[in-house]
Amino acid sequence: MNAIAQPTRQLVRMRGRSYVAFVFCPAVPIVGWLEEIDATLARSPGFFVGKPVVLDLSAVDLSQTAIAHLVTSLEQRNIRVLGIEGVDASHVTTSMPPLLTGGRNCVLMQNEPKKPEAKPKPTSLLLESPVRSGQSVVFTEGDVTVLGSVGSGAEIVAGGSIHIYGTLRGRAMAGVNGNSAARIYCQKIEAELLAIDGYYQTAEEIDASLRNRPAQAWLEGDTMKITALN
Repeated sequence: MNAIAQPTRQLVRMRGRSYVAFVFCPAVPIVGWLEEIDATLARSPGFFVGKPVVLDLSAVDLSQTAIAHLVTSLEQRNIRVLGIEGVDASHVTTSMPPLLTGGRNCVLMQNEPKKPEAKPKPTSLLLESPVRSGQSVVFTEGDVTVLGSVGSGAEIVAGGSIHIYGTLRGRAMAGVNGNSAARIYCQKIEAELLAIDGYYQTAEEIDASLRNRPAQAWLEGDTMKITALN
């Protein structure tokens, strides 16, 4: 009797991937909060397009209907909600974005023999080349230093401070892990947006007298300060 060869089962290969997500924390009245979102979009159209957004509802008490309406209102502004957190599971229906918990980075790993201990992760990132338009550099472990310039439409996202030894024309977001002591330095400021620990200023809000000059930005309480370096 001839044996029948059985097909070989292919193992499912899974990988972990992390993204830097914007966390929206609505405040009542929701209508007023949405007006603030509209004002932000008016200054920087398309800023949130293609960006992961998480809706944190821990500070408000909204009904299931109100949550659905809020998600729809954000989608109408081209803001797609990746997930919802800070709310009871009974308030989230199958037609809404999923309920998220934890909010920490994760890595999916297969069971493999133990490997030698990895070297400590670096706490700073040095870029010797310019960051060109459309590029995005994300380094949440610490400071980012760019020896060249950051082009218009490019962005730097850092867990610590950002140092740019050329012209900053794009977006710089420092202290994204809650580091309010982070700062942003550049040799020539023409930025589209500066942000530290979630507080930001757009190009229209930056004092015109600072343009084309070396500058630094930092937080003083809940207010971002920007001054010339010389």
